[in-house]
Amino acid sequence: MLKIGVIGLGNIAQKAYLPVMAQMQDRVDWVLCTRQPAKLAQLQAQYHLESGCLSFDTLLEQPLDAVFIHTPTATHYQYVKQALLHGLHVFVDKPLSENPLEVAELYKLAASKERLLTVGFNRRFAPFLQKLNHLPDKQLINITKTRVATSQPTPFAIYDLMIHTIDTALFLADSLGTNYKIRPYCQQDANGNLQLAQLTIETPRQLISATLNLQSGTNQEIASLQTPHGLFTVDNLTRYTTQAAEDSRIQTAADWTSTLETRGFAPMIDAFITALETNGANPVPPESSLLTHQFCHEMVHFTK
Repeated sequence: MLKIGVIGLGNIAQKAYLPVMAQMQDRVDWVLCTRQPAKLAQLQAQYHLESGCLSFDTLLEQPLDAVFIHTPTATHYQYVKQALLHGLHVFVDKPLSENPLEVAELYKLAASKERLLTVGFNRRFAPFLQKLNHLPDKQLINITKTRVATSQPTPFAIYDLMIHTIDTALFLADSLGTNYKIRPYCQQDANGNLQLAQLTIETPRQLISATLNLQSGTNQEIASLQTPHGLFTVDNLTRYTTQAAEDSRIQTAADWTSTLETRGFAPMIDAFITALETNGANPVPPESSLLTHQFCHEMVHFTK
């Protein structure tokens, strides 16, 4: 059985990770870590998880195989580096860092230690996006995320929200290689808050776009893909539409499918655990994740 630490027990951990982890106790002994004794006791009782501690240093003293890091982005570099230097595999929320030099350094360190460094891009594991990804002869890929009247500073919005559209677009695209062009576009208000952003990527065979609109009239996330065989669309990760010349079909997630399954969190966590158990490949390839972080950095740099 694996022994895995979990540091950072805030909203994302409680909503997306702990419910899944609690169902995997036949495979993993989870060790929760927070500086707040009351929160630790409450979450241990809620999810029936026995092991816990109150500091990261104490956590690292235990015979762990890996650690999940759900702390604020600004702390990722410190915690990830510490864990890798202790010889642990690491799963960390996106983004790994907003500093491209730190991202490159941490991936290089993980490679030198022969350890997995996996960034939590859950959309890659959403069943309907997996289905899109297996389509042949992709021509046009368009990922759009919209929010109603949302105000966020541009760097935060890009690394918090647009990073998903960029990463999903890269996941669905063929390997970019070196022969590609990118065209960033950003629209901000007078206070430096992002309103609209788009990244277009041109390759010899594909046209790819990732869009974030924070001043839309609706909250939506739409992935569309065109091939010679039709138009294929995934709406909010829950509905898959096929439109062809003589056929139109809609598939929705089964009623019994959990939200964490539909949104990719459950299969993502399972993929990481399976990779540890089988000495398998990183479920989020470093070269692809590096490109996602690089493009986010270029979007932020474009606005300055």
